[in-house]
Amino acid sequence: MSENKDQKFVYDFTEGNKDLKDLLGGKGANLAEMTNLGLPVPPGFTITTEACKVYLESGDEPAELRDEVSAHLDALEQKMGKKLGQADNPLLVSVRSGAKFSMPGMMDTVLNIGLSDESVAGLAQQAGDERFAWDSYRRLIQMFGKTVLGVDGELFEDALEEAKAAKKVTVDTDLDAADLKKLVKQFKKIVKTEAGRDFPQDPREQMDLAICSVFESWNTDRAKLYRRQERIPGDLGTAVNICSMVFGNLGPDSGTGVAFTRDPASGHQGVYGDYLQNAQGEDVVAGIRNTVPLADLESIDKKSYDQLMQIMETLENHYKDLCDIEFTIERGQLWMLQTRVGKRTAGAAFRIATQLVDQGLIDEAEALQRVNGAQLAQLMFPRFDDRAKTELLGRGIAASPGAAVGKAVFDSYTAVKWSRSGEKVILIRRETNPDDLDGMIAAEGILTSRGGKTSHAAVVARGMGKTCVCGAEELEVDTKRRRMTVNGTVIEEGDLVSVDGSTGKVYKGEVPVVPSPVVEYFEGRMHAGADDADELVQAVHRIMAYADRVRRLRVRANADNAEDALRARRFGAQGIGLCRTEHMFLGERREMVEKLILADTDDEREEALRALLPQQKQDFVELFEAMDGLPVTVRLLDPPLHEFLPDITELSVRVALAEARKDHNENDLRLLQAVHRLHEQNPMLGLRGVRLGLVIPGLFTMQVRAIAEAAAQRIEAKGDPRAEIMIPLVGTVQELEIVREEAEQVIAEVRQQTGIDLKLALGTMIELPRAALTAGQIAEAAEFFSFGTNDLTQTVWGFSRDDVEASFFTAYLEKGIFGVSPFETIDKDGVGSLVRSAVEAGRATRPDLKLGVCGEHGGDPESVHFFHEVGLDYVSCSPFRIPVARLEAGRAAAVRTTGSDSR
Repeated sequence: MSENKDQKFVYDFTEGNKDLKDLLGGKGANLAEMTNLGLPVPPGFTITTEACKVYLESGDEPAELRDEVSAHLDALEQKMGKKLGQADNPLLVSVRSGAKFSMPGMMDTVLNIGLSDESVAGLAQQAGDERFAWDSYRRLIQMFGKTVLGVDGELFEDALEEAKAAKKVTVDTDLDAADLKKLVKQFKKIVKTEAGRDFPQDPREQMDLAICSVFESWNTDRAKLYRRQERIPGDLGTAVNICSMVFGNLGPDSGTGVAFTRDPASGHQGVYGDYLQNAQGEDVVAGIRNTVPLADLESIDKKSYDQLMQIMETLENHYKDLCDIEFTIERGQLWMLQTRVGKRTAGAAFRIATQLVDQGLIDEAEALQRVNGAQLAQLMFPRFDDRAKTELLGRGIAASPGAAVGKAVFDSYTAVKWSRSGEKVILIRRETNPDDLDGMIAAEGILTSRGGKTSHAAVVARGMGKTCVCGAEELEVDTKRRRMTVNGTVIEEGDLVSVDGSTGKVYKGEVPVVPSPVVEYFEGRMHAGADDADELVQAVHRIMAYADRVRRLRVRANADNAEDALRARRFGAQGIGLCRTEHMFLGERREMVEKLILADTDDEREEALRALLPQQKQDFVELFEAMDGLPVTVRLLDPPLHEFLPDITELSVRVALAEARKDHNENDLRLLQAVHRLHEQNPMLGLRGVRLGLVIPGLFTMQVRAIAEAAAQRIEAKGDPRAEIMIPLVGTVQELEIVREEAEQVIAEVRQQTGIDLKLALGTMIELPRAALTAGQIAEAAEFFSFGTNDLTQTVWGFSRDDVEASFFTAYLEKGIFGVSPFETIDKDGVGSLVRSAVEAGRATRPDLKLGVCGEHGGDPESVHFFHEVGLDYVSCSPFRIPVARLEAGRAAAVRTTGSDSR
C-alpha cells in the first residue's frame, strides 16, 4: 500500500521529459522527450519506479495503480480508435522495463499484449496478412510464457526449430500461416504443461501480469549481478512502459533496427547500426538472425532512411552525445521506440568527448565528465603484436576492442568455474542472452557466431569493457559437443584462442601482445603533437591536459626503487607518496637482516646495522636523484621481522635432515630458534612498524641516518632532494614523539658532520583506528599524515585481506553485503568516516598539516573523488595507475563546476 494517496504513479508520454529518469526510468523519460520533440513515437504511458518500489516492498501493487492504468489505457484506446484485445480490430501493446540506468537485456519485455484466440483473426483482417497475425501470436505466447510464467525458454526454441526442420527451412520467416497456427497450439500446450495453467485469453489480465513480471525482474539474479558489476544501486526500481504496438514483421516493407549516431566501438562519425527486414522487437539484439548494416536501409527504403538520418542528427544535437536508437518501420512508416545516451568503448568515449568539444556542443569540463578512469585503464591494456606469426581462424564484427587470450569454453558455468581456478577463458556462444552474464563477467573475451554491433553480446561487452567479436558466421559453434569448427579446423574446449575486438579477427593459439599506444604516449615514446600521432592518443592528451589544469589533488607514486620512480615520473607523478624500505632488505641483503635478528649483544647489533647503512644510503641517493625536486616519502621498516627469516617448515626440515646426517649447522639452529621466538599468531597486529623501532635499538635511527646522509650527498651534487620520513603503525602520540626525538637527533648529527642545512619533514602513517580517533593529538608531533587505507580497512573491519578475500568475499558480494570489495573502493561509511574525522582533527591542531593517502585506494577512481571531497592534498598509487588518478582528480574538481557526474 502506498502512503501518499496523492502520489501519481502513471505518466503519459506527453507528460514527462528526459530529466525525470529517477521517476520514469531512462526509457520512459526519453520516450517522453522524443514525443515532446515531435518525433514519431507510438502513443503510450509509463508506470513510475515508485510503483515498482511499493510492489517490491509490499508484494502487491499500489492500490491506486489499477485505476490510474485504466484511465491511461482508456485515453490510449480513444486516441488509437480501438480497444485492447478487441476481437475485430485489436489494440496491442508492449510492456517493457526501463530503469534509470541502462541494463541491456537484464529485465523483462513482452510484446503483442492483447492477442488471444479471438483477436488473432481480427489482427489478420486488420493487417490483411494472416501469417503476420499468427507469427505475432506465437511470439506473445513464447515471450509471455518465458518471462511472466517462468517456462523454460528452450522448450519454445526447440519447438520452433522442429517446425523449421519439418518444413526443411532455416529461418522462421519461411514458416507460413498454417505452420504458425500449429506452433501456437504447441506453445499453448507447453504453457499448460509447464506453468500449470492455460495461456490467459483476457487481454487486461495479460497486461497486469506482464506489469508485475517487469517489477519482479528488477530482482532477478542476472539483474542483481549486472547491477553489482556496474555499481548501480539496488533500490532504484524499474519503470514500466506501456506502448501501442507497431509492427516490423508485416513483410519486406517492414522491419526493425538499432542505430547509433556514431560508431560506439571507435567513436567515428557515420552510419552505424543494424537492420532486419520483416522482424519484430528483440530479433535484432537477440542475434537469432544476422542483420544487414544500417546503410543498406537506404536501398531498401530510401524515404524511411532519410527520415531516420534527420532524426538521428536532431537527437544527437539535442542530447549533445552519442545516441543509441531503436526503431521500427511498419509498411514504410518510421516509428521511434527508444533512444538513450549510448554505451561506448573506452576509445570511443575519449574520441567522442573531444569531437563534441570541437563541434561546440559541450565544453572541456563536460568532456572530462564523459570519460572515466576505468576507461583510461582499458586503453592502457596491451594489444596484439601485428608482426607476430598467427593462424587466423576467422573474422567477425569488431564489437568491443581489446586483445583477449584464453581457453575456449562454451557455456557460462564452465567460464565461471575455470576462471575461479585461475584460468583465463574465452566464452564462445552462437549468441549470448541475459543468462550468460556471469560467464561474460568471468571471461577475458566473448566470441559469437551470430549477431552484430547491437547484439546482446556486443552491448553488454562494451558496457563492461570486455573484448568482444560478434557475428563470425564462418565459425560453427556446437555447444552440446563443446567445440567450434572453422574450415576443417576443430577447436575443442580448453584449446587456446585469441580474440581481437579491434579488428574482429579470431586466432588459434596465443598471440603475443605489445604495449598500447596510450602507454607509449605516457612513457614519452609517442608525442601527441606529432603529425602522425595516433588519433586516440591526441584525444587522451587533450583530456589529460585539461584534467591536470583543473585538479586540486596532486598525484604521487608508490615506488621503492629508482627504476619505478623514473617510470612514475614519466607517467606524471608529482613525487613519491610511499617508499617501502622493507623491499630494500630482500635478495642478497636478507643475510644482513638475519644477522641483525640473531645479534645477541649490542656490539653484534651495531655491526649488523653498520653493514646495512651504506646499502640503504645508496638506495636513497638513487631514489632522490630520480625524483629530484619532488617530495619522496620514505616509510621506515614496517613488516614483522619474521618475514625476513626462512619459512619455519622449510627451515625445520633442513635442520632435521642435517641432524639425521649429524651435519649440524649452527647458523640454521640459531635461525630456527629466532623463527620460533618471533612467531606470532597474527603478525599483522604484532611486532611491526613503530613497535620495531622502539624494541630494536638503532634500527630506525640507522634508516634515518641513511636518508639524511643520502639527502646531504644529493645537495652536495647540486641536487634538490625533498625527503619526508614516515613512521608507520603509530597508535599513540607518545610512540611518535619518542621516534621523532631520536630522528631529529640523528638529522642534527648529519647536519653537523656535513655542514649542510637539511630540512627533512617527519610525519606518520594513519593506519590504525586509534590513530585516526586521536589524530588531533598525533598532529602535535607530525608534519604530515599519510593514510594507509589498506591496513586501516583491515583493522576497521577486523579481517585479514589475504585470508578473507579467497574465503567469503564472493559470498558477501553475491548476498549484497558488499557492493564492491572494501579493499578495491574505500568504505566511505566506516573507513571513510575515520579518514574524514582524522583530517578535521589533524588540521584543527596543525592548519598546515600535509595530508595524503598511500593505500591502493589512491588509484581507485571512486575513492579519488572521496579523497578530493575530504580535503586531502595528494593521492599515491602504483606507477601504472597514475594516469587514472590524474584523470579522476580532474573529474572530481570539474564536477563542482558542471554539476554532473558521468556513470
